[in-house]
Amino acid sequence: MEPILDQLFNHVLNGENKPVVEDVRQALASGILPERILDEGMVAAMAEVGRLFEQGEYYVPEMLIAARAMQNGLAELKPHLVQGNYKPIARVALGTVKGDLHDIGKNLVSMMLQGASFEVIDLGSDVAPEKFVAAVKEHAVDIIAMSALLTTTMPFMATTNEALKTAGVREKVKIMIGGAPVTETYARQIGADGYSADASRAVTLAKALVY
Repeated sequence: MEPILDQLFNHVLNGENKPVVEDVRQALASGILPERILDEGMVAAMAEVGRLFEQGEYYVPEMLIAARAMQNGLAELKPHLVQGNYKPIARVALGTVKGDLHDIGKNLVSMMLQGASFEVIDLGSDVAPEKFVAAVKEHAVDIIAMSALLTTTMPFMATTNEALKTAGVREKVKIMIGGAPVTETYARQIGADGYSADASRAVTLAKALVY
């Protein structure tokens, strides 16, 4: 690996915002392909962040800081990826379900997915079932990702699943759910395709759902 990509990897890992952006600019200026900068410098770093999180060496704050640094680098890199016709792994529409305004976990999942080369359409919080349906129709998404932090809003995950069926688009997408009160058992009960306990595992699950 070129020294600049190794440097970028470490700066993302440590959540250093300005150095990440500078590394991306330097790598581009030296003629390294945008796809390599993304895959070897940033995606690889976020995979390592996920590994450290799962081993208990990183916690949510460290993961969040690294993800934000990655996002800054990605913003710098994106125009060049577009020019090179870079194709994301898949397109994900995610949001916190209706009645639930909590978005920290959802935001972290969004950043981790972007760091793993997914295109993310963030619908925000308090997202009605109809809005998830519209996202499938308008953006041809591959995955719907829903989160809930309240037991009282969890039923909207099932409602959204039924809304997708009624609209005739359920077969076009995979559904993954998560959030503090959500369980694997609940995912099976409502007919979701998968459940993730945290942002790192959400990336692993999303990959499994599209490959």
